[in-house]
Amino acid sequence: MSEYLQRMARYNQWMNDKLFAKVAELPKEAISEDRDAYFGSILGTLNHIMVADLFWLHRFATNSSCREALAHPLTEFPTPASSRDILFDDFAELTDTRRALDGLILEFAETWTPELLAQPIHYRNMAREEHVRPLESLLQHFFNHQTHHRGQTTHMLFHAGIDPGVTDLLVMMMEES
Repeated sequence: MSEYLQRMARYNQWMNDKLFAKVAELPKEAISEDRDAYFGSILGTLNHIMVADLFWLHRFATNSSCREALAHPLTEFPTPASSRDILFDDFAELTDTRRALDGLILEFAETWTPELLAQPIHYRNMAREEHVRPLESLLQHFFNHQTHHRGQTTHMLFHAGIDPGVTDLLVMMMEES
Protein backbone atom coordinates (compact mmCIF):
# COMPACT_ATOMS: atom_id res chain seq x y z
CA MET A 1 0.00 0.00 0.00
CA SER A 2 2.83 2.43 0.74
CA GLU A 3 4.15 2.12 -2.83
CA TYR A 4 0.68 2.82 -4.24
CA LEU A 5 0.17 5.86 -2.00
CA GLN A 6 3.63 7.20 -2.83
CA ARG A 7 2.73 6.87 -6.52
CA MET A 8 -0.41 8.88 -5.82
CA ALA A 9 1.70 11.59 -4.18
CA ARG A 10 3.82 11.75 -7.34
CA TYR A 11 0.68 11.78 -9.49
CA ASN A 12 -0.68 14.65 -7.42
CA GLN A 13 2.42 16.73 -8.15
CA TRP A 14 2.60 15.67 -11.81
CA MET A 15 -1.03 16.47 -12.44
CA ASN A 16 -0.97 19.77 -10.55
CA ASP A 17 2.06 20.90 -12.56
CA LYS A 18 0.24 20.07 -15.82
CA LEU A 19 -3.07 21.55 -14.72
CA PHE A 20 -1.65 24.80 -13.36
CA ALA A 21 0.35 25.30 -16.57
CA LYS A 22 -2.87 24.97 -18.58
CA VAL A 23 -4.80 27.33 -16.29
CA ALA A 24 -2.00 29.88 -16.70
CA GLU A 25 -2.89 30.06 -20.42
CA LEU A 26 -6.18 31.75 -19.50
CA PRO A 27 -6.60 35.47 -18.93
CA LYS A 28 -6.82 36.41 -15.23
CA GLU A 29 -10.54 37.20 -15.48
CA ALA A 30 -11.29 33.77 -16.95
CA ILE A 31 -9.56 32.01 -14.05
CA SER A 32 -11.85 33.68 -11.52
CA GLU A 33 -14.98 33.71 -13.71
CA ASP A 34 -18.01 32.05 -12.10
CA ARG A 35 -18.68 28.88 -14.10
CA ASP A 36 -21.63 27.48 -12.14
CA ALA A 37 -19.30 24.93 -10.56
CA TYR A 38 -19.59 23.82 -6.94
CA PHE A 39 -16.73 26.15 -5.95
CA GLY A 40 -17.68 28.75 -8.53
CA SER A 41 -14.59 29.23 -10.61
CA ILE A 42 -11.38 27.52 -11.60
CA LEU A 43 -9.63 29.64 -8.97
CA GLY A 44 -12.24 28.68 -6.35
CA THR A 45 -11.89 24.99 -7.14
CA LEU A 46 -8.09 25.04 -7.03
CA ASN A 47 -8.23 26.93 -3.73
CA HIS A 48 -10.64 24.32 -2.38
CA ILE A 49 -8.26 21.49 -3.24
CA MET A 50 -5.50 23.28 -1.33
CA VAL A 51 -7.79 24.02 1.61
CA ALA A 52 -8.82 20.37 1.87
CA ASP A 53 -5.19 19.24 1.58
CA LEU A 54 -4.23 21.59 4.41
CA PHE A 55 -7.12 20.41 6.60
CA TRP A 56 -6.03 16.79 6.13
CA LEU A 57 -2.33 17.46 6.62
CA HIS A 58 -3.10 19.25 9.89
CA ARG A 59 -5.20 16.27 10.98
CA PHE A 60 -2.40 13.88 10.07
CA ALA A 61 0.04 16.02 12.07
CA THR A 62 -1.92 15.30 15.26
CA ASN A 63 -0.53 11.74 15.11
CA SER A 64 2.78 11.63 16.95
CA SER A 65 4.39 9.57 14.18
CA CYS A 66 3.41 12.14 11.52
CA ARG A 67 4.08 15.25 13.59
CA GLU A 68 7.82 15.47 12.88
CA ALA A 69 7.31 15.37 9.12
CA LEU A 70 4.42 17.84 9.10
CA ALA A 71 4.07 20.11 12.13
CA HIS A 72 6.86 22.59 11.45
CA PRO A 73 6.54 22.64 7.62
CA LEU A 74 2.80 23.34 7.91
CA THR A 75 3.53 26.61 9.69
CA GLU A 76 4.72 27.93 6.31
CA PHE A 77 1.21 27.59 4.85
CA PRO A 78 -2.06 29.42 5.56
CA THR A 79 -4.51 27.85 7.98
CA PRO A 80 -7.96 27.73 6.39
CA ALA A 81 -11.14 28.10 8.42
CA SER A 82 -13.68 26.84 5.89
CA SER A 83 -13.74 24.51 2.88
CA ARG A 84 -14.78 27.50 0.76
CA ASP A 85 -11.89 29.76 1.82
CA ILE A 86 -10.10 31.54 -0.98
CA LEU A 87 -6.55 31.46 0.30
CA PHE A 88 -5.13 33.12 -2.81
CA ASP A 89 -6.88 35.52 -5.17
CA ASP A 90 -3.67 35.78 -7.15
CA PHE A 91 -3.11 32.74 -9.39
CA ALA A 92 0.69 33.12 -9.35
CA GLU A 93 0.71 33.00 -5.53
CA LEU A 94 -1.62 30.00 -5.56
CA THR A 95 0.70 28.27 -8.05
CA ASP A 96 3.81 28.90 -5.96
CA THR A 97 2.11 27.69 -2.79
CA ARG A 98 0.70 24.63 -4.58
CA ARG A 99 4.21 23.65 -5.69
CA ALA A 100 5.52 24.04 -2.16
CA LEU A 101 2.63 22.03 -0.72
CA ASP A 102 3.13 19.26 -3.28
CA GLY A 103 6.79 19.17 -2.25
CA LEU A 104 5.75 18.75 1.39
CA ILE A 105 3.35 15.94 0.43
CA LEU A 106 6.18 14.15 -1.41
CA GLU A 107 8.49 14.53 1.59
CA PHE A 108 5.74 13.22 3.88
CA ALA A 109 5.25 10.27 1.49
CA GLU A 110 8.85 9.21 2.08
CA THR A 111 7.94 8.48 5.72
CA TRP A 112 5.09 6.09 4.88
CA THR A 113 5.84 2.61 6.12
CA PRO A 114 3.27 -0.16 6.50
CA GLU A 115 3.38 0.42 10.27
CA LEU A 116 2.74 4.14 9.96
CA LEU A 117 -0.04 3.65 7.42
CA ALA A 118 -1.83 1.30 9.82
CA GLN A 119 -1.80 3.85 12.66
CA PRO A 120 -5.11 5.43 13.63
CA ILE A 121 -5.72 9.10 13.00
CA HIS A 122 -8.22 10.74 15.35
CA TYR A 123 -9.91 13.75 13.77
CA ARG A 124 -13.03 15.85 13.63
CA ASN A 125 -14.78 16.43 10.33
CA MET A 126 -16.23 19.78 9.26
CA ALA A 127 -19.41 19.00 11.25
CA ARG A 128 -17.14 18.57 14.33
CA GLU A 129 -17.96 14.83 14.54
CA GLU A 130 -15.15 12.67 15.90
CA HIS A 131 -13.75 9.86 13.76
CA VAL A 132 -10.86 7.41 13.79
CA ARG A 133 -9.45 5.82 10.63
CA PRO A 134 -6.08 4.34 9.68
CA LEU A 135 -3.76 6.78 7.94
CA GLU A 136 -3.75 4.66 4.77
CA SER A 137 -7.54 4.93 4.40
CA LEU A 138 -7.44 8.68 4.91
CA LEU A 139 -4.62 9.06 2.39
CA GLN A 140 -6.70 7.16 -0.17
CA HIS A 141 -9.49 9.69 0.41
CA PHE A 142 -6.97 12.57 0.33
CA PHE A 143 -5.73 11.65 -3.14
CA ASN A 144 -9.18 10.71 -4.46
CA HIS A 145 -10.54 14.09 -3.37
CA GLN A 146 -7.79 15.88 -5.28
CA THR A 147 -8.47 13.85 -8.41
CA HIS A 148 -12.21 14.49 -8.19
CA HIS A 149 -11.83 18.26 -8.07
CA ARG A 150 -9.05 18.35 -10.66
CA GLY A 151 -11.55 16.58 -12.93
CA GLN A 152 -13.99 19.42 -12.35
CA THR A 153 -11.22 21.88 -13.15
CA THR A 154 -10.30 20.13 -16.41
CA HIS A 155 -13.97 20.26 -17.39
CA MET A 156 -14.05 24.02 -16.76
CA LEU A 157 -10.80 24.44 -18.69
CA PHE A 158 -12.21 22.55 -21.67
CA HIS A 159 -15.25 24.81 -21.71
CA ALA A 160 -12.97 27.84 -21.51
CA GLY A 161 -11.28 26.71 -24.72
CA ILE A 162 -8.17 25.09 -23.22
CA ASP A 163 -7.46 21.42 -23.85
CA PRO A 164 -6.27 20.10 -20.48
CA GLY A 165 -4.42 17.25 -22.15
CA VAL A 166 -3.98 13.74 -20.86
CA THR A 167 -4.67 13.32 -17.15
CA ASP A 168 -4.34 9.55 -16.82
CA LEU A 169 -2.26 8.06 -14.05
CA LEU A 170 -1.08 5.46 -16.54
CA VAL A 171 0.60 8.16 -18.64
CA MET A 172 2.59 9.36 -15.63
CA MET A 173 3.59 5.76 -14.89
CA MET A 174 4.77 5.32 -18.50
CA GLU A 175 6.75 8.56 -18.26
CA GLU A 176 8.41 7.31 -15.07
CA SER A 177 9.58 4.05 -16.63
